[in-house]
Amino acid sequence: MARSAVAIIRSLPAWLTAALVLALTLGTLLAVALRAEVGRGLSAGDWSAIRFTVLQAAASAIASVILAIPVARALARRQFRGRGALVMLLGAPFILPVIVAVLGLLAVFGRGGLLNAGLLALGVAPISIYGAGGVVLAHVFFNLPLAVRLILQGWLSIPAERFRLAAQLNAPIWRVLELPMLARHAPGALLVIFLICLTSFAVALTLGGGPRATTVELAIWQAIRFDFDLGRAALLACVQFALCAMAALVAWRITPLNGFGSGLDRTVARWDQSRWDWVWLLLVTLFLVLPLAMILWRGVPSLPDLGPDIYRAAGRSVLVALAATTLTLAGALALSLRGGVLVALVGSLPLAASALVMGTGLFLLVFPFVNPVTVALPVTVGVNAVMAMPFALRLLSPAVADIRSDYGPLAANLALGSWATLRLVILPRLRKPLSFAAGLTMALSIGDLGVVALFATPAQETLPLAMYRLMGAYRMDAAAGAAVLLLFMALGAFWICDSRGQGDADAG
Repeated sequence: MARSAVAIIRSLPAWLTAALVLALTLGTLLAVALRAEVGRGLSAGDWSAIRFTVLQAAASAIASVILAIPVARALARRQFRGRGALVMLLGAPFILPVIVAVLGLLAVFGRGGLLNAGLLALGVAPISIYGAGGVVLAHVFFNLPLAVRLILQGWLSIPAERFRLAAQLNAPIWRVLELPMLARHAPGALLVIFLICLTSFAVALTLGGGPRATTVELAIWQAIRFDFDLGRAALLACVQFALCAMAALVAWRITPLNGFGSGLDRTVARWDQSRWDWVWLLLVTLFLVLPLAMILWRGVPSLPDLGPDIYRAAGRSVLVALAATTLTLAGALALSLRGGVLVALVGSLPLAASALVMGTGLFLLVFPFVNPVTVALPVTVGVNAVMAMPFALRLLSPAVADIRSDYGPLAANLALGSWATLRLVILPRLRKPLSFAAGLTMALSIGDLGVVALFATPAQETLPLAMYRLMGAYRMDAAAGAAVLLLFMALGAFWICDSRGQGDADAG
């Protein structure tokens, strides 16, 4: 009986974490389902938002994957100085604050951007980035690097011996090796990006809008902030959850089939290189670097002119990120130590959820009792922590399983207790994945413009929301300065946390 009680106490953090995730996913879904006015049905505008949500996500995913294929192929068959830095650059948009990237894209493709300046110099009518085209462009900016990384892994999974055999047989590499690989890896990348684009609220908020470019999440925000139509917001939240759940289920079921077998891990010497490889690599580098360079060029001179309200908003962003990171790491560690079905459950539910759906449910739950504005920051902390949980679990769970497999018998022979094993064996060897998970959660939370947009007023706004208000007021210089500050904060937080994980387990 005593041992049973101790086991329950040790499992308590994992169960509390699971309860928090269930409350913020299924619990908020139940709240919006009970409040949804199903009888009134969906209006023509709601159906238009649903169509646009699905179509822009499909277009963004297809464009990202199609463009990623030649870039990934070029990286797979080219070895050059700076290749590692370019591959690292492909991971930067994932932790880049969305609102910062949008401002950079406006500096290049916006009404007064570089592209339109060039078109006007040539006597060509300028283009508009706002609307469906701008939403898809921004999504490609964020997800093209992800697609390249996913598909590049497929190319690198083909053993060098297969290429040598194809050369000896004079077989067409594209048909016998590369197309079968793409048939296995491209659908998974397509569905993952489609799911990400379904829940991209900040992009639609800044570049969409209007009857023809409104997503479901943007319609939810408008229903609460402008119309205060909670019944319609709840109904749309149910629709959004259904879309995300279906996409997540299909993405989970689409897994790569058996690969090409194992090889001897030799370096792949490709003889089918093309001059177009350099063209694709140059284009993707310019596409990723130019918006960030424009942000720095326009924003750095404006940093000294930022007002105290911007720095107060930055301080709130840091506090929210620290609290969310603490919750995420504590919960993910507890779940990884507990293992079993809880890890699978908590690791999958947030992927099918949406921050705006959670926010809508929490708004409905707290509204009868307190002013939602008063709980804006705690709600943001909870939602950010839950949304980052799957990423932290993906990093920690395999590492904990490996440590237990390698050192568990030794710890048992030495009669180390659970806490001693955690402190002396597990935590030192989790230093790298814990630090990376912390950096990732910090960066994502600092740059988040999601549920805080539902609750916060200027007195509670975080830096991304303050930056959005500056852009809405056409104070673009001040917005550029805030963007530089936000960019330094997000990348700096990631670097500080991740650098703590460098070194071996014996480091102090």
